[in-house]
Amino acid sequence: MSPSGATQRLSRLLAMVPWLLQHPGVPLAEAAQHFGITETQLVKDLELLFVCGTPGHLPDDLIDADWESGRIFLGNADPLSRPLRLGVDEAVALLAGLRTLADVPGLHDRDVLATVLDKLSAAAGEAAPRAAALHVDLSRGAQEHVLTAARDAVRRGRRVRLRYLVPSRDETTDRDVDPIRVLNEGDRWYVEGWCHRAEAVRRFRLDRILTIDVLDVDGTPPADALARDGDDLFSPSPDDLVVTVELQPAARWVAEYYPVDDVQELTGGRLRVRLRTASEDWLPRLALRLGGQLVVVSPPQVAERVRALAGQALARYDQEPLAVAPTGTPTGTPAGVAAGASTVAPARPGRPAEDVTPLA
Repeated sequence: MSPSGATQRLSRLLAMVPWLLQHPGVPLAEAAQHFGITETQLVKDLELLFVCGTPGHLPDDLIDADWESGRIFLGNADPLSRPLRLGVDEAVALLAGLRTLADVPGLHDRDVLATVLDKLSAAAGEAAPRAAALHVDLSRGAQEHVLTAARDAVRRGRRVRLRYLVPSRDETTDRDVDPIRVLNEGDRWYVEGWCHRAEAVRRFRLDRILTIDVLDVDGTPPADALARDGDDLFSPSPDDLVVTVELQPAARWVAEYYPVDDVQELTGGRLRVRLRTASEDWLPRLALRLGGQLVVVSPPQVAERVRALAGQALARYDQEPLAVAPTGTPTGTPAGVAAGASTVAPARPGRPAEDVTPLA
């Protein structure tokens, strides 16, 4: 299950328990329809609830679920049906985050957010003035003038002209973009909009924008140009490098953490995975991290590149004396190199959406 899938399932389970408590004996089909999932997935969720509960892990601490009759009954789940109560620190963090979100240009449902802020502030008590005293600076990861210009273009509905660096191809391109919104993901800022060159919605990292000009031209995107979901920062492309790797049991998490095209179970708990990488420049990190837990099957040039990089790393240790721990194990040697990193290759999901456009 991908991280996004696990997050969605957790949110569904947290909503499912109080709903089922309020609807005892609800048919499986009706509950599945309510949560927009199949009956098979619903049963899997109920099976998971069997091992959930309060600390202690004794039978009386776990949620009891019964659906054998085709109707669902929950027991011993009252704590999850109680209203959520936030501590002062939690309320401050939530209010500060929502106020920061309200300042982001291009935000939809701003009126709804304002209503939520008013209600939370009224209920937060002493936490409300503390949150109001906080200011969150999200300008890191973007030059100030680029961020300011992108926000201005969104606010006024103007087209922008970008000179944009694409590191994976070591080239710069000129793009005319009708911006939809400016958004922050982690420590990165993006402007998302209709790219006239790609004739599609693209995201552009602000720290890769070399120049930006706000044009005196209407920048209203086409009616069918929709913003991507937050988890869609990476998407596949025909230009991606497809890599097949074998994962040892300790590295199975790679197939869950990164988007993959195909997963095959092998003997001994191993996996064979086919995935995409935006550039070979991303490969060394996971290679040195996982060592022999991840073995390249194809293409051969990927294995050769990682082998060469691992050899260079080993050569550096040959040139310098290593401190030896009392057990006789050299300290400071990267586990990936010591474990045979010459045969491993790291994974990376599809390149950021602004880099994936096949260019004529």
